[in-house]
Amino acid sequence: MIRCYVTDRRHGDLLSHVNAAIHDGVNIIQVREKDLDARELYELVCRIRDAAVGTATKVLVNDRLDIALAARIDGVHLPANGLPAARVRPLVQLLGCSTHTLDEALEAERAGVDFVIFGAVFETPGKNPVGLEALRRVCTAVRIPVLAIGGITLENTSEVLDAGASGIAAIRLFQKG
Repeated sequence: MIRCYVTDRRHGDLLSHVNAAIHDGVNIIQVREKDLDARELYELVCRIRDAAVGTATKVLVNDRLDIALAARIDGVHLPANGLPAARVRPLVQLLGCSTHTLDEALEAERAGVDFVIFGAVFETPGKNPVGLEALRRVCTAVRIPVLAIGGITLENTSEVLDAGASGIAAIRLFQKG
């Protein structure tokens, strides 16, 4: 199962959460701190990159190809309305994309992304859930890994895996301590 920690520094000590997630064997850390300016984001990404050195954890930055290249991290995670994935694909080792519909997931796959994050599957603040059936349709339609996001808990992880997801992406689930 692929586990992706999507960061949110507004909820506690981010670097402690990152270190705990790396220690717990999370596969991907997606640095998603949209409000930081370029220099602050670059510095944060470098600190997270350095924490992951020597582990299997990959580090991606949300929607900032320039930061990914400057910090020499594993790649980029694109929002559904971000840069064209096909243009970013040749420049990074690992490329993910957020999707909210089956059509978006199919388009991302055609563009060459390595995985999609799909949701919100369950209730989560500020999002309308799409449900397990929509997740199942996406998982059946694409050949790349699909990670479920939105209201993911330890209790409902088995449901998303049963629906065909290759793993989970979450914020709160990984923010321990």
